[in-house]
Amino acid sequence: MTARDAILSRLGGTMTPSAIADEAAALLVAPERPPVAMTALEETFAERLALPSVAASYDRIADWSEVPEAVRRYCAANGLPVVLCLPPDPRLTALDWDGVTLHDGAAPDEDAALAIARCGVAETGSLVFETSPEAPMLPNFLALHHLVIVPTLVAHLEDAILPGAQPRAHYWVTGVSGTTDIEGTYVRGAHGPRFLHVIRLATPLKR
Repeated sequence: MTARDAILSRLGGTMTPSAIADEAAALLVAPERPPVAMTALEETFAERLALPSVAASYDRIADWSEVPEAVRRYCAANGLPVVLCLPPDPRLTALDWDGVTLHDGAAPDEDAALAIARCGVAETGSLVFETSPEAPMLPNFLALHHLVIVPTLVAHLEDAILPGAQPRAHYWVTGVSGTTDIEGTYVRGAHGPRFLHVIRLATPLKR
């Protein structure tokens, strides 16, 4: 029996109640969520970013003062002009951006935009963003290259949900934008950035 036949036979109601019960029980054998060792969050997160389904590059820096150099390094490696859309976040605007041309309004053909994720999720390689006057959403979807600072990591998706008051909007990004709608061919950047670069910050700065 082919996989197609197996699916159609299930839809046709040919499975017996005992077979359905056995299949349901089998789903409970494995844990609902994959185990993530708290002592290996960094390694797990980096491994997820490297997966073809996420396709993000990764850099690690010691503290906030190294952010401008990390941006210059990325631009040089990718042949980009050192021009950056920078959100009006005091943690970024206070840095030394010598040699980098900055602006805070993203154009539809923006080369690169920098953002700060609230956290990264080791389980999936996801990045969690929250909107605010200091963190506009639009530049993160217009730029060809999305550079993201990740100051902290959590193990699982549900760990990223904070109690209490919520921002007006938050959104989760797992990898670059892509689609196979065009003749079944995978195209990167169809609905957003084509390149995702994570700058992992070893020493977070409290707001």
